[in-house]
Amino acid sequence: MTDTLWIGTRKGLFSLRPRAGRRGWKLAGPQFLGHIIHHVVQDPREPRVLLLGARTGHLGPTVMRSLDRGRTWHEAAAPPAFRKAAGGSAEARAVQRVFWLTPGHSSECGSWYAGSSPAGLFRSSDGGERWQPVDGFNDHPMRAQWAAHATPDGELLHSILVDPRDPQHLYLAISIGGVFESSDGGASWTPLNGGCAADFLPDPDAAFGHDPHCVVQHPRRPDRLYQQNHCGIYRLDRPGRRWQRIGTAMPRKIGDVGFPIVLHPADADCVWVLPMDGRTVWPRTSIEGRPAVYVTRDAGESWRRLDRGLPASQAWFTVLRQAMCSDADARPGLYFGTTAGEVWGSTNGGESWRCLVRHLPEIYSVTYAA
Repeated sequence: MTDTLWIGTRKGLFSLRPRAGRRGWKLAGPQFLGHIIHHVVQDPREPRVLLLGARTGHLGPTVMRSLDRGRTWHEAAAPPAFRKAAGGSAEARAVQRVFWLTPGHSSECGSWYAGSSPAGLFRSSDGGERWQPVDGFNDHPMRAQWAAHATPDGELLHSILVDPRDPQHLYLAISIGGVFESSDGGASWTPLNGGCAADFLPDPDAAFGHDPHCVVQHPRRPDRLYQQNHCGIYRLDRPGRRWQRIGTAMPRKIGDVGFPIVLHPADADCVWVLPMDGRTVWPRTSIEGRPAVYVTRDAGESWRRLDRGLPASQAWFTVLRQAMCSDADARPGLYFGTTAGEVWGSTNGGESWRCLVRHLPEIYSVTYAA
């Protein structure tokens, strides 16, 4: 079975598979035509298993499972849902979107985490079939203050990270709210936002209320985290607790605002981002209609523009936080999907690009499955 790029869109799920050493590509689908697909993730412990977070017209927000590499799907028996309030009446919070999926630790076969809108954290221990709320976060006395505001797209819990050395050590991010850390499997949480700017808050050094767009942890160097934030690009080296703004090394006319941030699978100093226009009115388009990827190979000390093959003008799309990824090749391939329904790919680390697919619906996620 060949590798696959899974493409979640506003109107269904598509797959893209390479031919002839990534020189050609074959598109298949759609599955779930007409339904919103937020995230598709392969289980690295059981590669035949895929989970999909969706908002379907007839089932609402839910999780779909495939046990045969995406050929067939069935709905989870108990999708993520907040607990009922005392006395049996419905709690004010209700899951509107299952927005993010993360496999659990390698030692915990069948464990998964899900993030929702409004901000909620859920866990499954049976491969995604049944989900339970993580009460330590969802019922935390500070939760309402941590996530007191919402982005134009709503309140989102995303970037759930499991430390590969310790299944009890977790990170998550909320837009808007910030980054939070747990060292006890989610029973308790603390903010981890020191050093991050919050230009939209009265307190520029607030402990929470930040807007992380995407947070990643390097699998081979788990103490190294990167963050693409509403207010810049950051790096954190644990056990430190203050993020360093590495986006200040970006060209000033480009800035350091965007949604996705992608790690080199083997090199913790190498990161790719795709900036967008984040000026006062937040147009959320490529800057001046000239999209480009930027790479650092020295952990953010310097950045280089990569735009060969990308449109030179009049390309006004955005790339969302889940819509950019790398593959596992020795020289990693990079892929991103746009709000204009295109998938772009590079097989040489971003040095050159070509359009692999056009005319899809708005793309929400692009993920790699081995």
